[in-house]
Amino acid sequence: MKSVFLSAVVATLLAGNAVQGQDRGPVTNLPLPRYVSLKASEGNVRRGPSLTHRIDWVFTRKDVPLEITAEHGHWRRVRDRDGVGGWIHYSLLSGARTVIVEHDMLELLSQPADKALVVARLELGVIARVLECDTTWCRLSAAGYKGWAPKERLWGVRADEIVD
Repeated sequence: MKSVFLSAVVATLLAGNAVQGQDRGPVTNLPLPRYVSLKASEGNVRRGPSLTHRIDWVFTRKDVPLEITAEHGHWRRVRDRDGVGGWIHYSLLSGARTVIVEHDMLELLSQPADKALVVARLELGVIARVLECDTTWCRLSAAGYKGWAPKERLWGVRADEIVD
């Protein structure tokens, strides 16, 4: 009876770890999904995680934010804001955080408050560096300007994510 109980406990613990393991990359042990940016000015995106797989897509915009959804060896499965993606070599990616502006003429504000002074306006599709994010606002840097924008109007940061 004791061994049946212990087996059940071990099975429960292993099942719990398997669920937790789904949230972490098997190679880096970093959270999945997570955001990174394209380090290079060009990056081949392949159908599978090796050089023998054909190139399906080429990202051509340095610093574009990408979401990593899986890991395999030196390869990361990524997608862009349109859901397009595949496998890319990790050496082409950077941990530097960027976002894409999802709202045309997005106001960059001096403080994280709706009535704050407007520092700049960013066009739809602008890529900005993330300096920090709280629960609802992100402090960004773009074209020499720094300011705050509502997180909900950006792609490249999770709604529940805090960046410091």
